[in-house]
Amino acid sequence: MQDDYQTQQQNRPPQHQSEQPGHEQEMTPRPIFIRDDYRGSNKLKDKVALITGGDSGIGRAVAVHYAREGADLGILYLNEHEDAQETKCLIEAEGRACLLQAGDISDETFCREAVAATIERFGKLDVLVNHAGEQHPTAGIEEISAAQLERTFRTNCFAFFYTTRAAVQHMQAGSAIINTSSVTAYRGSSHLIDYAATKGAIAAFTRSLAQALAKRDIRVNGVAPGPIWTPLIPASFTAEEVEKFGANTPMSRAGQPAEVGPCYVFLASSDGSYMTGEEMHPNGGQFMST
Repeated sequence: MQDDYQTQQQNRPPQHQSEQPGHEQEMTPRPIFIRDDYRGSNKLKDKVALITGGDSGIGRAVAVHYAREGADLGILYLNEHEDAQETKCLIEAEGRACLLQAGDISDETFCREAVAATIERFGKLDVLVNHAGEQHPTAGIEEISAAQLERTFRTNCFAFFYTTRAAVQHMQAGSAIINTSSVTAYRGSSHLIDYAATKGAIAAFTRSLAQALAKRDIRVNGVAPGPIWTPLIPASFTAEEVEKFGANTPMSRAGQPAEVGPCYVFLASSDGSYMTGEEMHPNGGQFMST
């Protein structure tokens, strides 16, 4: 499988998509969302998980891994209907149910109604994965408008707060919340200043929320991926940058969603029962001091 990942890196042509968060169906090559040899073992049997941005990329990988581990899924996404329908089919092929809901997670009302619809469909909520996000590269802080700054924070931070606040009312002891941060929260990024700032805020949100919910036996952890081959990449960078994306890591390649999904399984399952307020770092060998 390692050879497959390296081959993808070597054979990735220049490409660009004109709108965020991007469409997985337009990517060449398509991301690998689960290993062929990944065997589920009922680690999430009959659990219900809600994933924001679960239609593609890392979100799709998490959804399919969860389904293979026995969970039913609620998937929130913006407007990538074809990607979402494909993810739904993949979940159902694992023998699990999937509820798709399209909308803007920066809208508090949508987040609240999406959680309510998930409860209505499945009767409970055991795992919340706050994952959806956006990024807009700029040459410097002078190019970050007030509108872009607010939009990035609303999608990447406010939405996490909105969805979590609605979800915790329904979560019982033993539930788990997992927030997606980024390697940029720890090493910074000169061309993603506002994005990196949101990801740093998410890391602090994770630690604080973990302390607040510990007495209720609800664990809160984070995953801070490095460069991963997802639709957000061709939707963010130039074709030439996409071709080289991830090559500057110690492993000399971008990661695949399939290499990140198991982190979310671990943190959602009883395997991670003594972890809260922590961050996992699937980033290709970039050392992070937390």
